[in-house]
This record gives sequence, C-alpha cells and structure tokens, in this order.
Amino acid sequence: MTRGLIGKLKGTRSRFLIGLALLGPGLIAANAGNDAGGIATYASAGAQFGYRMLFVMGLVSIALVIIQEMCARLGAYTGEGLGSLIREHFSIRLTTLALAAFVIANTGLVVSEFAGIAAAFQLFHVSRYISIPIAAFTVWGLVVFGSYRRAERFFLVLSLTFLAYPVAAILAHPHWGSVNTNLFWPHLLATKGFLFITVALIGTSITPYMQFYLASAVPDKGIGPKEYKRERIDTIAGTIFACMISLFIIIATATAISHRAPLASASQAALALKPVAGQMATQLFAIGLLGASALAAAIVPLSAAYAVSEAMGSERSVSKSFRDAPIFLGLFTAQIVIGASIALLPGNLISTLINAQVLNGIITPLLLAYILILANKKSLLKGAANGPIFRTVATACVAVVGVLSIVVLVQTVSGWV
Repeated sequence: MTRGLIGKLKGTRSRFLIGLALLGPGLIAANAGNDAGGIATYASAGAQFGYRMLFVMGLVSIALVIIQEMCARLGAYTGEGLGSLIREHFSIRLTTLALAAFVIANTGLVVSEFAGIAAAFQLFHVSRYISIPIAAFTVWGLVVFGSYRRAERFFLVLSLTFLAYPVAAILAHPHWGSVNTNLFWPHLLATKGFLFITVALIGTSITPYMQFYLASAVPDKGIGPKEYKRERIDTIAGTIFACMISLFIIIATATAISHRAPLASASQAALALKPVAGQMATQLFAIGLLGASALAAAIVPLSAAYAVSEAMGSERSVSKSFRDAPIFLGLFTAQIVIGASIALLPGNLISTLINAQVLNGIITPLLLAYILILANKKSLLKGAANGPIFRTVATACVAVVGVLSIVVLVQTVSGWV
C-alpha cells in the first residue's frame, strides 16, 4: 500500500513538473506588454479619460487573446517562428517589408524603454543625460558579454512591483458601478486625443514583439501539436492575466487623479500606488519602472535581431562574437544606440513613452495581416487552421486596428502639414 501511494505521488509529481515545464511562453509573452510604455500608456489613459477607456481596453484584450492564440498555434503546429514562416510563405519583397516594419516598431519600443529608465531615475533626481548612457552601455555589455541572464532575474523581480496595482485599485475605493458601466458599455469620445490614446493602447498591448516571441518560444520549448491544448490554456490565461493588470492600472490611476488631463510626469503616475505604499509610492513606482524598462531594453532589440537573422539564415547567438554573428549583434547594437540617442532628446519623457506606443500601433496592423494569412493557411496548419468563425472574428479585429491606425496616421501627417 505504501509503495502504491509513493508511486502515485511520484506520478503526480511528474505530471506537475511536466505542467510547469510547459507553462510559460504565453504568460511571459503577454506580460511583456506591461513594460515602461505600457504602464505609462495605461496610466495616461486613466488620468486623461477616467473610466471611459475601460471599454476600449476590454476590446483590445479580446483581440489580444485571439492574436496570441494564433501565434502559439503557428509555433506549435509548424515548429517554426514567425521570421522563418514569413520567409517561406511570402515573396522576398513582402518578407523584407515585414522585417523592416518589425525592426522599426521594435526600435520605437527600445526608445520607450530607455525613456522609462530615464523617468525612473528622474524620480531619484538623476538626469537622463547620466542615466541613459550608463543604462545603454550596461544593457549592451550584459548581452554581448553573455551575462544578461544573471541580471534578467533581478530586473524581473523589480518589475513585479507593478502587481501592486490591483491592490491599489481596490484600496482607492473607486465607484465600482461606474467602473462596470464603462467596462461593458461604450462611453467613447469623438476627439483626436481619445483616438490617439486608443491607438497607443493597441500599440502597447498588441505589440509585434510579443507575437514574434511567442511563436518562437513555443517550439523552442518543445511544444508540438500533442502538447498544444495545455499551451493554449497557458496562452489564453496568461493574456487575460496581463490584461487584468492593465485594466487595474487604468482604474487605479483614474481614481487617484481627479483632474482629467494628460500625464505630465512619472511622479503623477506614481500617485495611483499611494493607497498601497503611502509616502513611498514614488519610490515603489520608480523601482518597478526601472525593472520593467531594463528587462525589455535587452529583450526587445534581441527579438528583432533574432527575427531578421532567422529570416536571412545567418548566425544568431549571444554567445557568438561580432565576427561570427555580424548581422545579429550589429542589429542589436544599432537598436540600442538609436533608441538611447532618441530618448536623450529634450522633451517630456511620458510623451515620448506614449508616442512610441502610437508608432507601434500604426505599424502593428501590417504585421497582424501576415499572422492572419499564415493562420488561415490550411496547407500550412491543415486541421489546425482558422475555422470560418474564428477567421471572421480575427479578420474583423485586424481590420478595425488597421482603420484606427490609418486615421491616426492621417491626422498626424495633416498636423505636420
């Protein structure tokens, strides 16, 4: 009897360990959106429009679940990342267009990560002209010299401070009736500012980096068609969890800041954490912002470097030298230099963070079209390809995002003229 019990315990332990081994890509990819740009955009949405943005964020969350599921399915059933799939199923011109758009979008995100680092250090009264160069050189050195993995856990722990937002939202005692009304019923505004923040929410939530990472991470973990049911749960649950954090950031900030206006500084965004941290809210926000920014400042440019190198069939590894992997390390270095340089330009750091998400939102529909076409291909996925209903819903999501992005792009260009 004892042996039987021990056997059952071992079997349960084995299944549990297998489950832990499979859990991860979907959760990690979705929560990557809650970086410096994400926090600033969600907080600005709450500060500027109160609870009105909750309905928009709810729709963005549904779209994100659909898109992330398609990417995980592509990775599991093909065993390849998006870079390889695009190269194999599209022409050279279309592949080049996709990769160029991805690199531009990611470079914009790198700008926002260094802006986030600068904003965090400004809360400790350190100038951006000191913090950004040091941060850029540190991140570059940690990756190129192969010691980033050690620092990654430290940055991840720092970024976990943003889990305080749900608690802060509850302790702030928001008007839950108003929260529910705005979440489930549209209270939209026909203004340029509202549309601008809407596209920023799309850009920071449905960011191409997350899709490319997830499609590559799933096969890299050995997850195939047989294991996909479990990975599908991970992807959907992880995405919902990340979106819930985003909603709570909007609620907490909308409740903490009564004067409806765009965020002027990181210290204003920190007010939402006051119910949890009291007088230490600014320091807590700064620590979380620093961790999230530093974590993404390396991962985002690496994802673009991997995608381009993968599509070109060239060497790609952080353990290689510049001589062995010139395209991979050269692209990574270029994004760090460009991103840090732009973040050093004079201007409001919060505006820089949000503008980078808008740029991402304008580029995102193009890359989503590639994902949708691949997920619809029966010749590629066979029985796992999008069914009629899923295809219709996914197409509608991509089309709506595309239309909004075009409108904002036209408004932006006409404003310049």
